[in-house]
Amino acid sequence: MIDPNTLDFAKGDGLIPVVVQDAATLQVLTLAYMDRAALEETVASGEATFFSRSRGGRWRKGETSGDRLHVVSITPDCDADALVLKVRPVGNACHLNRVSCFGEEDAPGLGRIARLEATIAERAAADPAHSWTARLLAEGPKRAAQKVGEEGVETALAGAAGPDTELASEAADLIYHLLVLLRSRHMVFQDVLDVLAKRAQPAKDAD
Repeated sequence: MIDPNTLDFAKGDGLIPVVVQDAATLQVLTLAYMDRAALEETVASGEATFFSRSRGGRWRKGETSGDRLHVVSITPDCDADALVLKVRPVGNACHLNRVSCFGEEDAPGLGRIARLEATIAERAAADPAHSWTARLLAEGPKRAAQKVGEEGVETALAGAAGPDTELASEAADLIYHLLVLLRSRHMVFQDVLDVLAKRAQPAKDAD
C-alpha cells in the first residue's frame, strides 16, 4: 500500500501528520499522527493505527469504542512528510460520538450523495409498508425508472417556468429517485462519475 521507507519521519521528530477522510464522502474525519510502527501496523492490519501524543504510544482506532477505520488508500504529500488516509468508517471517528472531529456538519458537496446512498441502503431492509424507499426497491427497477421519468418531467417544467425553490426541490426528488434506481440495478453513483470522468478527458488527436 505504501513503503514507510519513502517517508520523512525525521522532520517531525519521528511523527507524521495524517489527515483521515471518508473514502465515500471525502469528509475530513480527523487529524492524527503516525510513527513508523503505527504506519506498518496500519498497512499490515488494514485498520487505521496511530501514535497518541498524549498516551505516548500507539493506538488502533476502535480498541475501546468499537468505531473502526478500515483503510482504503494511503497517499503521501509532495514532501513525503504527511499522509492522507482514505477510510471506510464503522461508527464515528470523533471521541465525542460525532462523525467528524471537525464539527457536526454533514459531508460537503457531492459527499452528501454518498451519505444519501448509505441511507437508501439502510432503508432497503425496512418494511415496505412504512418506507417509500423500501417499497420502490421491492417493486424493482421498472417502478424506480418510472419515478425517474416522472420526476424528470417535473424538474424540466420547474426549470422552464417555476421559481428557483421549486426547481431545487424537484431536482432533489429527481436525484433521490435516480439513486434508488441505481441501487435497484446494483449500481452506485460512482459508476456515473466514472463515465463523466472519462468524458472529461481531453480528446485524442485524430490520426
